[in-house]
Amino acid sequence: MNRYTTMKQLGDGTYGSVLMGKSNESGELVAIKRMKKKFYSWDECMNLREVKSLKKLNHANVIKLKEVIRENDHLYFVFEYMKENLYQLMKDRNKLFPESVIRNIMYQILQGLAFIHKHGFFHRDMKPENLLCMGPKLVKIADFGLARELRSQPPYTDYVSTRWYRAPEVLLRSSVYSSPIDIWAVGSIMAELYTLRPLFPGTSEVDEIFKICQVLGTPKKSDWPEGYQLASAMNFRFPQCIPMHLKTLIPNASNEAIQLMTDMLNWDPKKRPTASQALKYPYFQVGQVLGPPPQYLEQKQSVVKPGQPTEPKPNLPKLEPSSPDALDESQPQLPSKINHQPLQQSQLPQNTTNQQLPQQQQPQPLLPAINKNSSPVSYQ
Repeated sequence: MNRYTTMKQLGDGTYGSVLMGKSNESGELVAIKRMKKKFYSWDECMNLREVKSLKKLNHANVIKLKEVIRENDHLYFVFEYMKENLYQLMKDRNKLFPESVIRNIMYQILQGLAFIHKHGFFHRDMKPENLLCMGPKLVKIADFGLARELRSQPPYTDYVSTRWYRAPEVLLRSSVYSSPIDIWAVGSIMAELYTLRPLFPGTSEVDEIFKICQVLGTPKKSDWPEGYQLASAMNFRFPQCIPMHLKTLIPNASNEAIQLMTDMLNWDPKKRPTASQALKYPYFQVGQVLGPPPQYLEQKQSVVKPGQPTEPKPNLPKLEPSSPDALDESQPQLPSKINHQPLQQSQLPQNTTNQQLPQQQQPQPLLPAINKNSSPVSYQ
């Protein structure tokens, strides 16, 4: 660690702390994650999911693990430095983002996710705190503590994802979930970028399912038979709800944005587009330069070429032509330092306290998630 000078603490938790540092050789700023657990061999270090994932991934929209250092049985991860996360970026806004800004953020998230999935991993904990930013122009996916290889064999039984971004198949205790759970989370994040409010702010796992039903409506058994099988195995009954059109909840989103969010938030994971397919949607086919600014692309990166996914685009219903609602200074003003609040306050169709999901043991993450009321950047 003598190659780096530590400057200040960025975050601290049960399992480790994150410090801002500077390379003594180049002067480059870095984030140094120091694990509290001691590691007595390199094999033990290399078996960590975060290391196994990140050492294989080099992309402009994936946080770069520069090096792993083991010194006196302590393990240090040295990451590129990012000044904030997407949650902080949204929290500090006092007006809505223009759609052009949201489009570029979403493009970068999906580019990074397509790369991760293409290389055989799915993230399992996509949320605003795990998307690191240098302002809205550059976004990178971080925190691979829960990442899993796509080729690893189910069943999966461990805890995944923060509740508000958790896919319904995970809430219903599926043991064979895969990369579509990341797409669901990204759809939820996209809605939040438009409103600066979480779309499904459930107070418990059962309430989370109710919140989803309030927006999407009760799933039809014919549309998602696997979901009904999962619910039946838990003695859970879906509440009866009429779907709300996303446009009524997110009026500042264009028709193309609504189409993409609707498809990513499909009850059935098999019907959600892949990240590569999502990049082919009309939402991104506009006369706008998308991706990180040139100054952030000095190093050679492996980038998925825009508009050239490997999978075919899913069949889409025809949309009426609609220009994106470019938002400007006339945007409605929002209170400063917004905290997460529900989009809707509608009454639950039935008492959610009567239904309980089975308890599930949570594995220890490499570092705890940032508290919603705190501000340190997460390099988990």
